[in-house]
Amino acid sequence: MTAPRLPHASTLMVRDRCLCLAAQRAARALARRFDAVLRAVGLTNGQFSLLMALNRPEPPRISDLAPFLAMDRTTLTAALKVLEREGLVTTAPDPADRRNRRVSLSDAGHARLIAALPLWSAAHDALDATLAGADLGALGQALGRIAHNTATE
Repeated sequence: MTAPRLPHASTLMVRDRCLCLAAQRAARALARRFDAVLRAVGLTNGQFSLLMALNRPEPPRISDLAPFLAMDRTTLTAALKVLEREGLVTTAPDPADRRNRRVSLSDAGHARLIAALPLWSAAHDALDATLAGADLGALGQALGRIAHNTATE
């Protein structure tokens, strides 16, 4: 006796309906696109996002940065170590609570972001042009709601 088989129509239904699959495929394609562009300044898209998240008046705590980037602390710490070895970020104990660490962009990190931003902007403009007619504001808000709701569950 053969085991029951799922009909191929189920696979097609998931392919056409699954937001998770669509988001994963889009995220991989976007990552490849921005990795290729940012390679010119020695960054990956993930490193660019992380450095950009550090570009703020006050250095964030790692514990605040992790949920913002939707990363677990272990993965974030590993990513920060790479950037720290490259001299792009510095970490220091939080003066208010030495159990926490604060992360700052170094001068080299700021310089790398300054070099990367025009490349990112041009790539993003090209991406926006390929999505002409789509409501990109609504798409961004919907993705933000998914990220926020997932983080708070």
